[in-house]
Amino acid sequence: MFAALGGLIAGFTALCVAELVAAAVRPEAGPVTAVGGAVIDRTPPAVKDFAVRNFGTDDKLVLQLGILVLLAVFAMAVGVLALRYRWTGAAAVLVFGVVGSVAAGGRPEGRPTDALPSAVGALVAAGVLYLLAGRLSPVTGPPPAAGETDDEETADGERGAFDRRGFVIAATAAAAASAGAGLLGRRLQASQLAGVSAARGDITLPAPASPAPAIPGGADLGIRGLSSFTTPNKDFYRVDTALVVPRVDADRWRLRIHGKEVSRPVTLSFQDLLGRELVERDITLTCVSNQVGGPYVGTARWIGVRLATLLAEAGVKPPSKGGPADQIVARSVDGMTIGTPVEEVMDGRDALLAVGMNGEPLPFDHGFPVRMVVPGLYGYVSACKWIQDIELTTFDAYDAYWVKRDWSREAPIKTQSRIDTPRPFAAPKPGTVPVAGVAWAQHRGISRVEVRVDGGAWHTARLAAEAGRDTWRQWVWEWPATTGHHTLEVRATDRTGATQTDKRVGTVPDGATGWHSVVVDVT
Repeated sequence: MFAALGGLIAGFTALCVAELVAAAVRPEAGPVTAVGGAVIDRTPPAVKDFAVRNFGTDDKLVLQLGILVLLAVFAMAVGVLALRYRWTGAAAVLVFGVVGSVAAGGRPEGRPTDALPSAVGALVAAGVLYLLAGRLSPVTGPPPAAGETDDEETADGERGAFDRRGFVIAATAAAAASAGAGLLGRRLQASQLAGVSAARGDITLPAPASPAPAIPGGADLGIRGLSSFTTPNKDFYRVDTALVVPRVDADRWRLRIHGKEVSRPVTLSFQDLLGRELVERDITLTCVSNQVGGPYVGTARWIGVRLATLLAEAGVKPPSKGGPADQIVARSVDGMTIGTPVEEVMDGRDALLAVGMNGEPLPFDHGFPVRMVVPGLYGYVSACKWIQDIELTTFDAYDAYWVKRDWSREAPIKTQSRIDTPRPFAAPKPGTVPVAGVAWAQHRGISRVEVRVDGGAWHTARLAAEAGRDTWRQWVWEWPATTGHHTLEVRATDRTGATQTDKRVGTVPDGATGWHSVVVDVT
């Protein structure tokens, strides 16, 4: 027991010291974050899809807790090993440092200094374990008197006492010092982040030269349980691979536009973007990981600069006009790469480099200071957050992050609909029950929504006023509910005349399909 405890304290020391060193390097270099990022990079699409489906936005927390549990088990095992082989046990701790260092330095955005937190933490932890294991070594001396017993047995089964008091003192001191180092590291990181947060709070977005049209009065039906037309920032879905949300200093941020046949490469600052003509639009975003009826869709009022204008100024032409590049590779500060078709960005839709969301600078979770927003494309091929680089290339020449993991390289959003109310397994009373939800087909628009009960005839729902073809649309059907167990289904038709297929497929490789259904008991 004491040996395992010594191992746990050594592991705790490694994490706390690494936290302190990471404050001097950068938060992303911490060992749990680095190893977690490496795990995410190597996770098969099916496993990632399972995590998002079952844990939602808590998938990263689950991953980090899993890493900590495995680390605790490893630490206890090493502690037991060190009881008999002190040097071997201490050396095993260094494996922790090697794994963390390789994981941190091997990430796409990794820097040489990212290896330092894990390396220093492991070195200190190895020393602590060696010290504690020494306190557990049997103390030689005269045999115990009649009626007395030793404190514990040695690894060889021979009876012998160990320095219990010395172990407790050393373990307590190591734990306290480690906790102090960890708290100091957290305090330093919090102080750094507070400065960036304050700087974001001081930003005032200029009024857009092209403001968004007013949302029609009938766009939000105001039905209880129905998603609001505009999704508040705090409720907007977040799906990405960042275990630590990047906190980018807007004053130091730069965006580079370069690549294939870019005749006039461009480097822009945040103030450069704010000084240009800003466009404001209501746009619905959808994550490709959204299951049928899932929550990963939302609408916000975005403000930013037209990406097509910037590309044209750099000398870029779409393929339809003879341009050689057909892919934009956007790179984030956290190493993510997103591949977007040049043709779609430059076909006249409101593709933006967004700087604002719902009337304020972008929240950190959603890409501050700048992100991409392209209506009609799933986020994994369009919505690069924390963007810092745009390279023009071809799909044949480069596979972006998700394409390397078996997702399709092009992914227009599929027509989908969702029942928001009544909820699954609800128990409404007989009589008129409003069945309501949202439907979306960005850049095509929704023309019809239909609902049916228990596989019967389809009934046309009443559509809310349309705010634009790039936003979702609310709908409602007044159901004359009768007593019993019922299944409600919904399907939508977009403005091209295409109706949702009933064929259920998963999210991989280019988005889920099928009709959303809800089971209720009318009593």
